[in-house]
Amino acid sequence: MGEVRNVIIIGSGPAGLTAAIYAARADLVPLLIEGMDSGGQLMTTTTVENFPGFSDGVMGPELMGSIRSQAERFGTEFVQAIVTSVDFSKRPFTVTTDAGEYHARAVVVATGASARLLGLPAERRLMGRGVSTCATCDGFFYRQKPIAVVGGGDSAVEEAIFLTKFASKVTLIHRRHELRASKIMRDKAVANPKIEFRWNTVVEDIRDSGGVVSSLALRDTVTGERSDLAVDGVFVAIGHTPNTSLFAGQLEMDENGYLVTRDGTRTNVPGVFACGDVQDHVYRQAITAAGSGCMAALDAERFVESHVEDAVPAR
Repeated sequence: MGEVRNVIIIGSGPAGLTAAIYAARADLVPLLIEGMDSGGQLMTTTTVENFPGFSDGVMGPELMGSIRSQAERFGTEFVQAIVTSVDFSKRPFTVTTDAGEYHARAVVVATGASARLLGLPAERRLMGRGVSTCATCDGFFYRQKPIAVVGGGDSAVEEAIFLTKFASKVTLIHRRHELRASKIMRDKAVANPKIEFRWNTVVEDIRDSGGVVSSLALRDTVTGERSDLAVDGVFVAIGHTPNTSLFAGQLEMDENGYLVTRDGTRTNVPGVFACGDVQDHVYRQAITAAGSGCMAALDAERFVESHVEDAVPAR
């Protein structure tokens, strides 16, 4: 067995990087494995206006770059690798990547969750330029503009209702003839004069003008009729998938695959902690992810200190 680290952090979004800052300042000399999407979902956003400390807003990649630099300054070691497997059955824990194998006394899981997309080529190209997966993040930018929400569950209806605070009109596009959302949410949406419905309808393409969303190409699933809907933005609200497949059979998950935490960020395996969107399916904000990253680092610090005889000295 090679070197045993005090803490390994898996994931490089706001949760993972904040955990790294706190762990590094505690002289735990953390190793952070960045993963495939270094920086997390904020790397695909444009202006972030709801992260404290930036009165004029900040570009998503700039924000993540600053947090990464801060973690690096305090001594975090970064590895650009993809985790392929973990072994939490015994300590020290083993984290295997495509760049090698690592061992640690404590592990912080911050692998996040991925928004489900429609699978259209334009989605990723126009993400942050009229395409969004977060109404509370981006709704402010659509004051008095027509927008669309795609989906039919509680999340989609909740986002549509929220967006009526800003948009001139919200068109809710659903592939079925009725919403899957709860009755109370359905009733609220139907009663809202700003919300219009396109039933039995799918989005076939997202069109742009000058690199920003300008309209949607729609198809009626019953009649086959095609139409265009002029919008300035489209919010895809068909759910999220937590990035937890690596931990199946080792860490406790809920029915939707999110990691279950108790007493802060503790998982069912002592010494393994989870933070950010990988265990939060309610708030899903950069600031709440960062806050839980702080909590995970403090929990990990206490765990390592309770096994002080095995700790790695600061470099």
